[in-house]
This record gives sequence, structure tokens and C-alpha cells, in this order.
Amino acid sequence: MNLQERVTQCLQQAVASHETAGISVLVRQNGKEVVYSQAGYADLAAAAPLRRDSIFRMFSQTKPIVSAAVMLLMERGELDLMSPVSAFLPGFRQQKVATPEGLVPARRPARVMDLLGMTAGLSYPGDGDESDRAAARLFAEVHQRIEAGNGMTTQELANRIGELPLAFHPGAHWRYSTCADVLGAVIEIVSGKPLADFLQDEFFTPLGMKDTAFFVPQEKQERLVTAYRRTPEGLTPFRQMFFGIGDFDSMPAYVAGGGGLRSTMDDYAAFADMLLREGAWGGRQLLRPATVRWMTQPQLTAGPFADMGDCRDGFSYGKLMRVCVEPGLWAGLALRDEYGWDGMMGTYFANMPHERLSLLVMQNAVHGSFDPVIRKVRNIVLSELG
Repeated sequence: MNLQERVTQCLQQAVASHETAGISVLVRQNGKEVVYSQAGYADLAAAAPLRRDSIFRMFSQTKPIVSAAVMLLMERGELDLMSPVSAFLPGFRQQKVATPEGLVPARRPARVMDLLGMTAGLSYPGDGDESDRAAARLFAEVHQRIEAGNGMTTQELANRIGELPLAFHPGAHWRYSTCADVLGAVIEIVSGKPLADFLQDEFFTPLGMKDTAFFVPQEKQERLVTAYRRTPEGLTPFRQMFFGIGDFDSMPAYVAGGGGLRSTMDDYAAFADMLLREGAWGGRQLLRPATVRWMTQPQLTAGPFADMGDCRDGFSYGKLMRVCVEPGLWAGLALRDEYGWDGMMGTYFANMPHERLSLLVMQNAVHGSFDPVIRKVRNIVLSELG
């Protein structure tokens, strides 16, 4: 079998085993399409097949785009990454850290650079420590206000996040968290534009990303895939609001820089390709080459950052993406300096800069980081093109 056939067979097996309802893969190298394959359904009940222009929920794959926006403001000299977050958001003044002895003042302010590296001490909602639980209470309020038709704005929520107890002193550890959502508010304040408008003007329009936004308008709803959750009984529809993100058909008040975008395979491929071209696209330089090279470097050190959870063995983290630093530690084929990220609903992208190679996966089932099917596709593709 050739590469296309092997990828297709892998996708068909994932659908047949109910790992996912629908999945598509795009591989590009040297600016050209090498493989496009898809299997399964956009909606199981309607037996509606996946389409090349199906719209997917990006969730955390929103984060690299927000990182690119921060890079743009940095290279323009409008944003200093060493600035304390409190310089933009007063909620980050006088932060406290939750300890077994109670709340204690943070040793230093959280900086913009901490947000890019997930070292600011923030948390996502959960039931672990007090920082997790405080975030859970805040997002429960967010959901109540959205359902009541009076959602928090991006900046209001970011300020409220800053008032929550920290999980650790800024810079001391790594924790996957609401950092990108806070960065969305910082981008708004520095640029003077709503986050959605800034991304549209600086990236989506020049890249031709015509189906990428924080909501799906009515005329495009038929292309939005149905989301599914894996259960022992099989795939069941997943309709709950998640971290303030819902299936909006108009612009929400809270524009989630950590996970709110919807996009298509070809739209996101344009963004990935722009990064591989070191910021160049369509005769324009959207980001400077030096900026892209710096953006795709890790920023974590050894010691406190040894256990990085979702990043997995062999990868470090920085600028809202994983970066491969020791390929031999990863349980499968990996390439030094490859970078990318994934989303909760099974979307994934990785760029391999030395090979001029992009691998993108879109699917519609709630996943754990690096699904088996993604690992399998990676091994199939990299064994031939890596």
C-alpha cells in the first residue's frame, strides 16, 4: 500500500472501532499537499459524511493562534513580555498563592512571558487543589451568566481569573491553565481591538481563513460537525458548555483565547503553512522569520518542569505549544524541533520545520492528548516523510 492508502486504512479502523465518529488527515510538505484522507461521519444519526470543508471545534488548538498574535505585538514593539500582567489587568495586582498554611502573597508578579509558558500559577477548573476549585466556581458563574444572556466579557473574566488563588508562585512550576484566555484580554488592551477583530485583521483575512471564527453563523451551521463523547456504550452526543465555550451562532461576549475558535482543515493548514514559511504568506510577511523561530522554541528548564503532563516524554513547552527536544523519549517516531498543539475534540497539528512538513488531524470526539489514531498516523507519515 502507498502512503495515502495506509493513512486511509488507519482512519477507517478508528471509525470502525468507535474511537471517533469522523476524522480527516492532511499532510503537506514543501508547500504541497501530499495526503488528504477522511473517514466517518460529521453526524452519526443523519449518516452525514465528513466533508473537506466541515467546521470543527478547535478548543485548545486556538492557543497557537493567540501566541502568534502576541508575537506580532512583541515584534512591533507594542508589548514587552517581561511586563507584569497587572500592568494591563488590575485583577492581577496583589495576587495570593494557596498553600497548606493558607494564602500567602506571590513572591513576584505574573508576567506575560509566564502566560506564554503556562508558568503563571493559574488553573483550569477542577477538583484538585484550591486553585482548581476556585476556577471551577468562577466558570460555573460564567456559564450561568451566558445562559442568562449576560455573559462576562473577555477582559472581565481575565480580571476575575487574576483574583483567584494561585496554585504556585509565578515561574515556579508548569500547569496547563487559563493563561491563553488571559493573553486574549492582554491582546485586546494592547491592540485596542477586540480579540476576534485583531485575529481577523492580522491573520484570518490575509491567510484566507474564511471559516475560522469564535462562532458559526447560521448559514454555515450545516457544516459544523456534531461533537461526541466516548462512553462504554459507544459515541454519544456532547452538547455541554465547556470553560465558557458553547455552540454559539453569533459573537459571544467572552471570546475564549484558550479554546473558542472553530475552523476547517484548510483554514488551519494555512496558518500552519505560514509558520513553516517563517511568517511569509501570499507575498506578505505576517510575522518576521526571527519571531517565528523564537516562537517555536521551548522556554521551560529542567527540575520543576520535568513532569509536564499533556506534553509527554521528549517534549518541552513554550509559547502555547509543545516542542520536541529529545525525540528518542517519545513512544513513536518524532523529530527534533517539531512543534504544535491539539484540542479537546481531537484536533491536532504538528509542524516539522527541518522537513518542511505539516501534519493536521480533524475529528469530532472528545479525546485524551495524542489519541491512539493520532500516534498511528504520525508513525505512518513520519516513517515515510520524516
